Amino acid sequence: MTTQPGSDPSRSVRRRHMHERQAVVFGLLVAFLAITGIGALAVYTGAVEPPFDRTFSSPKVDDAIADVKAPCLAEGTLPVPYGEVQVRIFNASGKGGMAAANEQILESRGFTVATVGDLQTPEGKNTTQRSTQISFGVTGIAQAYTLAAHYQDPVLVLDDRPDASVDLVLGENFVNLVDEELVVIDPVVPLVDPAKCVGVETITPQAAYVPPAPPAEEAPADVAPADEAPAVGG
Repeated sequence: MTTQPGSDPSRSVRRRHMHERQAVVFGLLVAFLAITGIGALAVYTGAVEPPFDRTFSSPKVDDAIADVKAPCLAEGTLPVPYGEVQVRIFNASGKGGMAAANEQILESRGFTVATVGDLQTPEGKNTTQRSTQISFGVTGIAQAYTLAAHYQDPVLVLDDRPDASVDLVLGENFVNLVDEELVVIDPVVPLVDPAKCVGVETITPQAAYVPPAPPAEEAPADVAPADEAPAVGG
């Protein structure tokens, strides 16, 4: 083999080997990405079971209200005057200040807001849900549907409360109230049944939400119980 004057054969060999290694590494990388993509697609479509828990990446589902049916209104049911609709507002949107903001708007429209707070678990921890929900008892159907006209497609949930109060639970899908000028409510025109409603007698009411009691305050360590007299020094 002939070489040009001043050339280094060993340098050419090293360069050729480096190019070969780069080609091998690049080829392996492309193959790895292709296999990973095919595997991810198979897991996503359900063709292959993942070797790990998918809970963190699965869409949130409100299991408690996923399949609930809204009760149909009695024929000729009229809207209730806003001032007679007593609302409890609970924030389950994951965004701070939503309950207070809705309280301000609803009160400006004439509704009576009785309670504002966060939706909590029985242990007192804040929780979220995907859908905005309006809950009510049998005696509060007209009140609930009057309030529902101010929200975009809320889930209507019949529960076992004995009174006509209404709960508004703001979910992660809450954006804003319906513009007041677009609310279709006429005091002398009967309310309209929601789509796919069913007879109220066919629904098993859910348990009404009861906010957990605040934790009891502990007495300071240096305060004697009321039934014990403090020691008196001699």
